[in-house]
Amino acid sequence: MHGEPALGPDFSHFPYANPDAPKGGVLKLGVQGTFDSLNSFIVQGGWTSARGMKEREFGSNVIESLMTRSNGEAFTLYAHLAESVRMPDSRDWIEFTLDPRAKFSDGSPVTVEDVAFSLDIIRDKGRPPYRNWYAKIVSKDYPAERTIRLNFENGENRELPLLVAMAPIFSKAHTDAETFDKSTLTPPIGSGPYVFAEIDPGKRVVYRKNPDYWAKDLPVKRGFDNFDEIRIDYFRDETTLQEAFKKGLVDVLQFNDPVRWMTGFDFPAFQDGKVVKDEITLGTPANMRGIAFNTRRPQLADRKVRQALSMLFDFEWVNKNIYFDLYSRTSGYWDGSELSSIGVAADAREKALLAPFPDAVDPAVMDGSWRPAQADGSGRDRKVMGAALALLKDAGYAVKDRKLVKEATGEALAFEILTKNEDEEKLALAYKRSLALLGIEVSVRTVDPAQFEDRRIKRDFDMVFNVWVASLSPGSEQYGRWGSASADAEGSFNIVGAKDPAIDALIDAIVAARSKEDFVSAVRAFDRVLISGAYAVPLFHTGSEWLGRWTRVAGPQTAPLYGHQYDTWWSEEAR
Repeated sequence: MHGEPALGPDFSHFPYANPDAPKGGVLKLGVQGTFDSLNSFIVQGGWTSARGMKEREFGSNVIESLMTRSNGEAFTLYAHLAESVRMPDSRDWIEFTLDPRAKFSDGSPVTVEDVAFSLDIIRDKGRPPYRNWYAKIVSKDYPAERTIRLNFENGENRELPLLVAMAPIFSKAHTDAETFDKSTLTPPIGSGPYVFAEIDPGKRVVYRKNPDYWAKDLPVKRGFDNFDEIRIDYFRDETTLQEAFKKGLVDVLQFNDPVRWMTGFDFPAFQDGKVVKDEITLGTPANMRGIAFNTRRPQLADRKVRQALSMLFDFEWVNKNIYFDLYSRTSGYWDGSELSSIGVAADAREKALLAPFPDAVDPAVMDGSWRPAQADGSGRDRKVMGAALALLKDAGYAVKDRKLVKEATGEALAFEILTKNEDEEKLALAYKRSLALLGIEVSVRTVDPAQFEDRRIKRDFDMVFNVWVASLSPGSEQYGRWGSASADAEGSFNIVGAKDPAIDALIDAIVAARSKEDFVSAVRAFDRVLISGAYAVPLFHTGSEWLGRWTRVAGPQTAPLYGHQYDTWWSEEAR
């Protein structure tokens, strides 16, 4: 995206892959939730598709792209289905020449017709943001038998050629264009290293290695796809999933809750050394984990109300009493990186970008002095509560008969926090106790995974836990998360319903940036607008991933910037 690739044309493998990894064995994984679709690229399957078909953590096991992303760099792509690529500095077109060896799992070759079909079908029937990206392709040319050139409206979105290069490529002959936008359990025919061996909706999906996989000797695939079989089982809740891990039904499990991480290894296999704890240091900004406000709700539409509610989350008490003081407080959306605005005053480039939107950023956020409210850890810090109440009074609220009500209408400030597991419920109840001190009425409702996804898709919630994944290369995906056009679009990831011209303009600036300096300034300005908008109660993070692992499986010593990914792991029993 910016600068030069880290690897030269003669590289043999990615630095986070072990080219000598043993082949064979079975990898057993577990996730909380359910699935009812095998197409994650459409609205119906966007939240409820089987894991592992094409994603960073579980691998592109079935569906592949023209180029492959190196997760050891901020945003660099290397040849995959395409053996070569051409792109001008203007970035108003990109040309791919397919590898003649590329073929689907049924043995048929990957053709430029398959590429064109894939881009068109997602443009017409895919979910945001995919359909928005591929709609910017205005024409296609075919300079040679295996070559396709994609022409764009212009080169303003400098990330677009890279996004197109990562598009999922389907077999035209085996994809029903008429029903593509409907959830399906018919296994797709892809070019990836695995095929479906078992599909049990909502319970299990099993991938089996394709012995004739075409790309196994490519540099981008050396040390990848080492298991003969990958099994992914689905569990209703985290407790059941953790028990399955203890029993050896799951080989490796990521722990997101410090309580489970600190106290969940009191079982014989760990004491006997058959299970170990791995801590992987991340090279990326901290993910923004927060409790998202649905700003479509009238009681949460006022920014001052959201700012006050955010202040009343007592991180210090929660971290000490629930989480063993293992967390750091999250402030913004790119904490721990040069993209963060925290502690940094806006530079001249940022001020110029923000000049048309004088009310978009709070002064303290603009000068870098803003931090989330810091309580004394007592669970009832009067100073913080007083400051929050002052904001609520500015928004027209007052405490009457121990309830916080809208003075103009007498209506109480009340809302529901929707949760999907015990860990979220525990945190929500702690937050509820703090809010009750100011007379705010909060209910906490925990639902099963299917109901949770249904309500999230339909925006049927007041507040919900959400994670905004941070990367070193934010770009066009931000339109889907925050853009005004996605606020009311079915299936979009604009959870909070943000509609702000400042946000739209800054995303435009991010994707149009031609230099690293312009890019960093645009992201920092964007960070300031999101923080000032108070779209979520910022929670906490660590700089590491916590994994429990049975020693029968292992991964490379060098981890990707973005954390573990199972497609580079192997079976120790296969040695």
